[in-house]
Amino acid sequence: HPNFEIRIFNPFNRGAAGKAWSALTDLRRVNRRMHTKTFTVDNQVTSVGGRNIAAEYFGAREDAKFGDLDVVGVGSVAGEVSGMFDSFWNHETALPVGAFASMPDDPTSELLRVRGRLETSREQIRQTKYAEAVVETALGFMASDSSPLVWAPYQLVYDSPDKGIKSTSTPSVAITPKLVDALRGAQRELIVVSPYFVPRKSGVEFFSALQASGVQVTIVTNSLAANNQVTVHGGYAPSRKPLLESGVRIFEVRPDANVKGAEIVAASGAKATLHTKAFLVDRHSIFVGSFNFDPRSANLNTESGVIIESKRLGEEFGDTFDRGIKLQTYELFLNDAGKLRWRGFEDGREVIYKKEPQSTWGQRFIAGLVRLLPVKSQL
Repeated sequence: HPNFEIRIFNPFNRGAAGKAWSALTDLRRVNRRMHTKTFTVDNQVTSVGGRNIAAEYFGAREDAKFGDLDVVGVGSVAGEVSGMFDSFWNHETALPVGAFASMPDDPTSELLRVRGRLETSREQIRQTKYAEAVVETALGFMASDSSPLVWAPYQLVYDSPDKGIKSTSTPSVAITPKLVDALRGAQRELIVVSPYFVPRKSGVEFFSALQASGVQVTIVTNSLAANNQVTVHGGYAPSRKPLLESGVRIFEVRPDANVKGAEIVAASGAKATLHTKAFLVDRHSIFVGSFNFDPRSANLNTESGVIIESKRLGEEFGDTFDRGIKLQTYELFLNDAGKLRWRGFEDGREVIYKKEPQSTWGQRFIAGLVRLLPVKSQL
């Protein structure tokens, strides 16, 4: 639309822009990746979270259902996110798509052709159940007696595009110190939600020390059967026993978990995969963004998110967690012999599992093999 400006900040946009960034990282021989995900319109409204731009992340595929979380912001935060976008757009490592992709001989005709395809696709989508659900949701927001927005203090946190370039990267441009400060502020409770959780030795020590200080630490991540990155699970698995021994609670999302909206395109029976990246401190301070608790997010990828101070939103987050955690996950524990076990519920009945629930032999083999190989630093 000629009267709108939309700024999409997404590494997995299925298009030339995503391919261009991948090619650029290969060209520079730097094992890093832009992992930031934002969507800003007219510098007025912005969405920040962990959602990639592909059908499975929007509940639009019948064979996959990803559980994601975003936060919508208006006001000054939209301008700040737009400024972050500019820092990447104008960075030395950002080049026009034409530097990587073959350009058409007649750009004007090609543009008209692409616009025609987009219009055809838009008309087709308007006739789908998914489009009906989107409109219904939007109208529901507008018809609500109370605003779905909550005014609250926030801090936009993100990595500079210089991250990963040793000659320019400094701690002042990194997201990690700000997240660590927020985590250390916990006095009673910390809930971490991360689909790819690979804390390594230092992370295990950090969460164990926090637990020992009197804070109840709870980790929610993917089970092996739900994980779309089996090798990552191999990097995470060794941390489970020491964390449990320290008193940390661990829950792994079931592959048959319910994902809100999956019923729209008849995806209720598809495999569920957790993709939310968030944490909640004392049911008051909330982080929502793209940061996974793994070495890649901490050391290589550029990440972003917002830390929001709101008792109302914190309690909503906590209530949602309390309602769904028992039925949507397996709880890990150590039996009397110190063996790892999983506790789940089937038809209201508690079931104890001795191995990774609902996983296949092949999944267990690959995850186990990763534990033996010297590749954990790349996870």
